Amino acid sequence: MSHITVERNRRRQMNEHLKVLRSLTPCFYIKRGDQASIIGGVIEFIKELHQVLHALEAKKQRKSSLSPSPNGTPTTPKPILLTQPTITPHEHHTPSGFDLNAKELVACCNSPVAGVEAKIAGSNVILKVVSRRIPGQIVRVISMLERFCFEVLHINISSMEDTVLYSFVIKIGVECQLSVEELVVEVQQSFFAETI
Repeated sequence: MSHITVERNRRRQMNEHLKVLRSLTPCFYIKRGDQASIIGGVIEFIKELHQVLHALEAKKQRKSSLSPSPNGTPTTPKPILLTQPTITPHEHHTPSGFDLNAKELVACCNSPVAGVEAKIAGSNVILKVVSRRIPGQIVRVISMLERFCFEVLHINISSMEDTVLYSFVIKIGVECQLSVEELVVEVQQSFFAETI
């Protein structure tokens, strides 16, 4: 009897938690009313919020880099400021291309124009780019990805005022010769080419 009572209390608690989660999440994230759909919708909503947070942080960073210096003149970024990609220390990869057996391979390349991060997830790459709004930039990035034998599977675009976060899921083509470090630099340079 005590086991049944404990189980009923757990189910009641779970239902209460699910009601709270459902009330906090916009309805279009939750497709059905079952537990799995509610939890899945909440996860998607949190991912979106996380992307917006990254976009806002990037915007704040860009604004602070353009803020006036102590002598009163605004500081402007240098025209070419491509940093070397930084790679997390726990990964293993082959220089000639992507290592599909690596657990997690991440590279990023930041400049005042855009922040680019690429992460390998299985046989796909998750590419995130935060930049100011540049007309036609998404087409240039997609064209560059296709030129290097990547196939764009999914694109998500989040914007806040003049800041845009592009999230791509891209499939690595058989003939792809780029490493993850080279990919982020190429994407970064596609943004830089627009600013010249």
